Amino acid sequence: MALQALVPSSFLQSVSLSFTKVHPNFFYNNQLSCKTNSPSKVLCLAYKNNQENDRPLGNFRPTIWKDGSISSPVLEVETYDKLNEEMKDHVKEMLVASRNDPVEEVVLINLLCRLGVSYHFENEIEERLNHIFEMQPDLAAEKDCDLYATAILFRVFRQHGFNVSSGVFNKFKDHDGNFKESLTSDARGMLSLYEATHLRVHGEDILEEALTFTTAHLKSMAAPNLDQNLAKHINDALEQPLHMGVPRIEAHKFISFYEHDDSKNDTLLKFAKLDFNRVQLLHQQELAYITRWMKGLNFGSTYSYSRDRTVEIYLWSVAQYFEPHFSRGRIIFTKIYLLLLIIDDTYDAYGTFGELQRFTDAVERWDINCVSELPEYMKPLYGALLNLFDELNNELAEEGRSYSVSFTKDMMKGVVRAYFVEAQWFREGYVPPFDERMSNAIVTGTCFLDPAAAYIGLGDIAGIDAYEWLRSQPKIMTASFTLSRLIADLVSNKAEQERGHVASVVESYMKEYGTSGEETAEEFKKMIADGWKDINEECMRPTIVPMRLLNVIVNIARLVEVFYKKMDGVTNPEYLKDHVTKLFIDPILV
Repeated sequence: MALQALVPSSFLQSVSLSFTKVHPNFFYNNQLSCKTNSPSKVLCLAYKNNQENDRPLGNFRPTIWKDGSISSPVLEVETYDKLNEEMKDHVKEMLVASRNDPVEEVVLINLLCRLGVSYHFENEIEERLNHIFEMQPDLAAEKDCDLYATAILFRVFRQHGFNVSSGVFNKFKDHDGNFKESLTSDARGMLSLYEATHLRVHGEDILEEALTFTTAHLKSMAAPNLDQNLAKHINDALEQPLHMGVPRIEAHKFISFYEHDDSKNDTLLKFAKLDFNRVQLLHQQELAYITRWMKGLNFGSTYSYSRDRTVEIYLWSVAQYFEPHFSRGRIIFTKIYLLLLIIDDTYDAYGTFGELQRFTDAVERWDINCVSELPEYMKPLYGALLNLFDELNNELAEEGRSYSVSFTKDMMKGVVRAYFVEAQWFREGYVPPFDERMSNAIVTGTCFLDPAAAYIGLGDIAGIDAYEWLRSQPKIMTASFTLSRLIADLVSNKAEQERGHVASVVESYMKEYGTSGEETAEEFKKMIADGWKDINEECMRPTIVPMRLLNVIVNIARLVEVFYKKMDGVTNPEYLKDHVTKLFIDPILV
């Protein structure tokens, strides 16, 4: 399919964690809920009486991206399309030729996944993995499979939802039950095992041991004694494990590693490079369109207090799904979140309590007539929000999918309602108990809005049943959203408290359990690890919903792991600059 056909014409023209589920009232009840009369209420030591004329300005950093920083040379599109289709046929032939050796076939599938081109062969990969698993379920346990191949087989099958036993790694243990010391001389095999351990579920002690074993030895491997490319690959994996990374970012990194691999297949490498650049052109076009849309809202300087993060929010959507056929989904998602970012900053860093109360009520009523009751600066934002959802509803109604817009609107109302709860807590100096704070933080972190908005762009696979599944708050959602919130708060807590913010999840935990900051961080890390085990467990076949829907939930956790690894990447755009440059600006040299 030509790239132009995937782009709207207007583009080219212009856990087992202990938290309870979030109460449904956050999304479906017209009454605001704030437990400020709870007997467990305690006052913040740094109590702030937010008077009507107080504006807690955030003083956010300006955008680092200027107009024209990201552009797309449209004339190159047809060239990439033609070359890409030719190379795709060659790669498909490689897949067919590998069928004589199931290990070789799975290793090839792994390469396609890591190079970011597996989406071209989804049906073929699904069919072949099913066939291999049914015919040879113990393939990875066979003695002639070395550590490298065994770990790849385990990871690829687990990654696609097949419940391969972690017992396949017992063959690499000695008589004392420890991993053989001889393995430490196999750097490539150790790296492969390390990556496989992140697919573990609860009770898999052997993978816990393998993680400890590989981490310690990979860290101690002397770089001078290793191939430079492999050493860089190891250091990168220790910093960011593959399974917890954003797929598009990981693909770019692996293309670089694979290019310097002596065993590389030149055809596969060239195809991956061409495809990356081809998709990058589409992303550039989408981003240009979204930038024009945002300017077309004519907000001017009305919201200069808010973060200007068009590029970073678009990157968030790409982290959800980067494939060309989800173009509309990325655009819809980014539009929703650009407006939400202004709303978030209005509650956090500008609006007075009275103004926030009126805006919350207006969103709850969702009626354009409410605009007359809002302060002047809030009117354009409120109008844009209602107009966007009206447009989406009209568009999706023609496809019989207006339910997706209705559900997403309910989630948006829930987020705004939760924002106001935090405003009430901050105004009263209330530090809620950990579970109460966590339940609200999951909502303000848009953990329920995120998949609802992303599912709009998935088409028919995200039917009414998918949204009802979201409404039930399944275990994978609880795990993904909880660990996401813990990761984000660990990083952003200090900065938020310095500028004046409601007590964070970190502070609630420390207050309730009497822990230090370091102790709290260690406990959160354990909860995050358990959350990933829950996620992995819920992705095992048979699954309640298709894997594509589960991947959206998993990718939420992944993007938070990346966006908040060392600091808040949305608030501090310099942190994501390297990712933006590689994904949206610089093509890969072919």
